[in-house]
Amino acid sequence: MAVAVAPLAVIAVLALLDGSVRSAHTLAHLAVLGAVGAAIRIVGTGVGGVEALFVLLILAGRVLGARFGLLLGAVSIGMSALLWGGVGPWLPFQMFACGWVAAGAGLLPRRVRGRAEIAMLCVYGVAASYAFGLIMNMWFWPFAVGAGTGASYAPGAPLAENLASFLVYSLVTSTLSWDTLRAITTVVGLALVGTACLRALRRAKPAVTPRSTSLPGGGRRTRPSTARDAAAAPR
Repeated sequence: MAVAVAPLAVIAVLALLDGSVRSAHTLAHLAVLGAVGAAIRIVGTGVGGVEALFVLLILAGRVLGARFGLLLGAVSIGMSALLWGGVGPWLPFQMFACGWVAAGAGLLPRRVRGRAEIAMLCVYGVAASYAFGLIMNMWFWPFAVGAGTGASYAPGAPLAENLASFLVYSLVTSTLSWDTLRAITTVVGLALVGTACLRALRRAKPAVTPRSTSLPGGGRRTRPSTARDAAAAPR
């Protein structure tokens, strides 16, 4: 079923892309950062909850936006799975969960800068790390425990009862261990390289397409799209 639905998912994603994501410059960024993310994922493999990929996803999503972040998360996980042989029923959940991690960073307040921005991203990284663990537990929790335990899925039971069982299962199996270590490594990574990487990503961020305005007499003038162009423009 996953193989059958995959082409439809690709078509749906391509249909959602707007002009800013379809530009050659942005696609080049997506390819390069996707390859970097795949390499980080292969090296780290997420063993014990250590997930250095989250640092890249949060920083890239913060600078390049939610749409770009969603695609970057999916591409990074997809490429690493194909190269490392990690293809399985968990892969779609990983792709979308990592995509949401990066997309959420792109939706944070834009005016925050400096140390406050790094602190905000660290707080978000902690929340995203625990949310990622909960999402990833959903795909196998109903089948993993079996029946008759305090953390088992009970078909036909009230939503509150199954939710409580799911939270108990997540707390015991991942929240106190894998997810906590993931949150710690994400915060450490953002604190160490966050400022430098944000500066580099903003410097390489695709420029806005210049806008044309009408001049008296029917002529047209193009407005500079960057501060450097504005400084070099004739006065």
